[in-house]
Amino acid sequence: VNFGISEETGSLAEVQLESSGPGTVRPGQNLNLVCKVTGVSITSSSYAWNWVRQPPGKGLEWIARIFPHNGGKWYSSSLQSRTTIASDNSKNEYSLQLNSMSATDTAMYYCARDAQ
Repeated sequence: VNFGISEETGSLAEVQLESSGPGTVRPGQNLNLVCKVTGVSITSSSYAWNWVRQPPGKGLEWIARIFPHNGGKWYSSSLQSRTTIASDNSKNEYSLQLNSMSATDTAMYYCARDAQ
C-alpha cells in the first residue's frame, strides 16, 4: 500500500502543519501519521484539525476531524470503524491511525485546519 504525506503551509501568522509517517505500509498493517502544528495552539477554539486524503486521479476525501480544546471528534462514516484521531496538546500535534490498510487506501494523506 503506497501513500504519501504532505503538509499545509500558510503565511498567515506563520502557521505551519507538518505531517510525518512511513512512506509505505503493507496490506493489513496500520498507518500512523502525526501532524506537528506551529504558529498556533491546537487547543484554540477557533479551529478544527483534520486529516484528508487524495487517491490517485481522484478528489479529496475527508477522513476525520478533532477539536482538541474540548475533545470533540468526528469521522467519515465510511472509515470510522478503522480510524482513530487523537491529539497531544503538550506537543501541539495530532495524529491519525488507520487500521487494516489495503490497496484502496493508496493516497496522499494531508493534515489541514479549518475555521470552526
